[in-house]
Amino acid sequence: MTMARDFRMSTARRLGNAMISRLVARGIGPKDTYLLTVGGRTTGLPRTTPVLVLTRAGERWLVAPYGVVSWVRNVRAAGKVTLRKGGTVETVGVTEVGPEEAGPVLKDYVEKVRIVRPYFDAAPGAPAADFAAEASRHPVFRIGAPAA
Repeated sequence: MTMARDFRMSTARRLGNAMISRLVARGIGPKDTYLLTVGGRTTGLPRTTPVLVLTRAGERWLVAPYGVVSWVRNVRAAGKVTLRKGGTVETVGVTEVGPEEAGPVLKDYVEKVRIVRPYFDAAPGAPAADFAAEASRHPVFRIGAPAA
């Protein structure tokens, strides 16, 4: 059994994120990709990163496929995010969910997004319970109602 890789932000990834961010800001680019903006937990300054918003059973979800990275810590502190794609901007509340709820969402995410698979121990065909066991390493947030 292979162990999941740890995420490291590389120069290539930074360049890729910058390119995707420019496309998404113009309203083009990968489907379901948005620019997530959240205030920094210590500075309060806005921080923006591209994210994929997963839609599952009529609900929208944010998944942290690379683990507890900066945007995750900022979202935990803020409890709300701004999502932008082109001229569409919405500020929404987010709630982190527990492992039982996160498992099926993580499973769907890994099946849909091939590039993140090396960062998970559970394989795409594994049961949702295997993904629930990874929820502490890959937080999942339910996107809720518009926030003030």
